[in-house]
Amino acid sequence: CSRPVFARGARDWVTMAAPMSEGCPALEPGAAPYGNFPNYSRFHPPEGRVSLLPGGLLRSLFPAEDRPLLGLDVGCNSGELSVALYRHLLGLQESKGSLDQPAGGKDLNLLCCDIDPVLIERAQQCSPFPTSISFANLDIMDSSAREPFLSSYLGRFGRSTFDIGFCMSVTMWIHLNHGDSGLMDFLSFLSSLCKYLLIEPQPWKCYRAAARRLRKLGRNDFDHFRSLAINGDMAERITQILTKDCAMELVCCFGSTSWDRSLLLFKSNGSNHEGRESSEQEQ
Repeated sequence: CSRPVFARGARDWVTMAAPMSEGCPALEPGAAPYGNFPNYSRFHPPEGRVSLLPGGLLRSLFPAEDRPLLGLDVGCNSGELSVALYRHLLGLQESKGSLDQPAGGKDLNLLCCDIDPVLIERAQQCSPFPTSISFANLDIMDSSAREPFLSSYLGRFGRSTFDIGFCMSVTMWIHLNHGDSGLMDFLSFLSSLCKYLLIEPQPWKCYRAAARRLRKLGRNDFDHFRSLAINGDMAERITQILTKDCAMELVCCFGSTSWDRSLLLFKSNGSNHEGRESSEQEQ
């Protein structure tokens, strides 16, 4: 498949034809090399994450912010969790549609991206909030694609950073496909782009399970799996990277899901965001 190309629409910003497996065939269950499972939310329902997050979270994080907040959800799959996060953070009930006013005291524009164009198309078709949630087909590890695309999106709002980023069960797939350096580059990039970052790392047992699934299907192992030096307690290792190398601080652990994954909230404490915000205010 070809590299992403960009198309602008009135309501969404879409990238087309992100890289997938050779020939882009339909994947057998368990064989999704980038975590792009077609029925992911059936195995890990969104409620398992959002129920851990307190009500009024955006109000507590951004008490003085009166402009609409910007969010980035990386690896959104077909969007069920993205929509659930949006509803929860804005205090919207499940039965209410896109025309209701947020009850959480904040407005949120959420950009959700995934490497799989089929999943993104499904998310676009099913989204109940097309004016507030945009779904984009994007390989977040392709710097030549992500940087102009994200800068263009942020520019629509006169911004250069997102207020909050979401990375839910994505780090393992970045790590397996791009190695230790890829994981560190990914975390460094997100920390530079988001004031807050809510992250759900997969534990090491999930790495072994993912590699085992590929072997059972007769496929080659992940290129980097056996050479990863960053291993073991992945929540702790990712916390170390973000706090020691990426100028972030751990704000809160909201607990663990029933499938043993922690929800960790980080905040940027570096000068990078302050410089960007000052530039925005001058414009």
